[in-house]
Amino acid sequence: MKKKTVFCGVGTALITPFKDGEIDYDCLSSLIENQLTGNADAIVIGGTTGEAATLSDEERYRLFEFAAEKIAGRTRLVLGTGTNDTRAAVRHTKYAERVGCDGVLLVTPYYNKGTELGVEKHYLSIAESADLPIILYNVPSRTGVNLGINLISRLAEHENIVAIKEASDSADRLVNLSAYSDLIDLYAGNDSQIYTVLSLGGKGVISVVSNLMPRYAHKICESFWSGERNESLKMQLKILPLIKSLFAETNPAPIKHAMSLVGMCSAELRLPLYEIRESTKQLIGLELEKIKHLI
Repeated sequence: MKKKTVFCGVGTALITPFKDGEIDYDCLSSLIENQLTGNADAIVIGGTTGEAATLSDEERYRLFEFAAEKIAGRTRLVLGTGTNDTRAAVRHTKYAERVGCDGVLLVTPYYNKGTELGVEKHYLSIAESADLPIILYNVPSRTGVNLGINLISRLAEHENIVAIKEASDSADRLVNLSAYSDLIDLYAGNDSQIYTVLSLGGKGVISVVSNLMPRYAHKICESFWSGERNESLKMQLKILPLIKSLFAETNPAPIKHAMSLVGMCSAELRLPLYEIRESTKQLIGLELEKIKHLI
């Protein structure tokens, strides 16, 4: 069964800019345009980096609408509709379908810690609720749940479940997942693993660092696929120190600070996320100085 690939290359997990506690849509418009001119292959709205956990339903849906209207088909749009409540995830996914998008990103249900059968039914319920390509999102460091390979292989049999964003630190898992490439596309969920995932036949990355440098992240993928694999690897290695600094504290606090340093947005967050430590600010500043010509 040949499934639709949502995108190939870099999908930017876009931050949600805030101003005085509210979504700053003027800033968001500028950020989206920067991604479009930077050749982002997709924009992901309402994911972890977008602080979806602190958005009300009204905010989430307005964000979806705004992004769809602004992007207007100029690149692929992926909307984050996952949560730990199956009914809410179904509701969000149906709304995403009405708004119009190229796929949805569904984080593993967290906190409740459903059984394997429960998690399977969760995903299948959402897959049956709307005719949209679904990207599973495995991020055990946040959710406390690690999707089993056997469960993923079963979920991949559903025609709407087309990909997985893998954000664990296990190289073994990446290799195992690549064995199912005929059923489910693989995206890197960690910026440090772009080249690794491409080498395993993956389709690209859902990226945090590309908030700063979409053109550069796109070029890592483009170089790899055009046969310039050494160049792709060099580019990946060049930004590893920056990537490390951007995950010294909980995402998206560091990336928002980095973006504020180059005038892209404010560093404002919603509690319980909070301003990063001075030592982290200094580290990010040092790493940004080294690569600012690449932004």
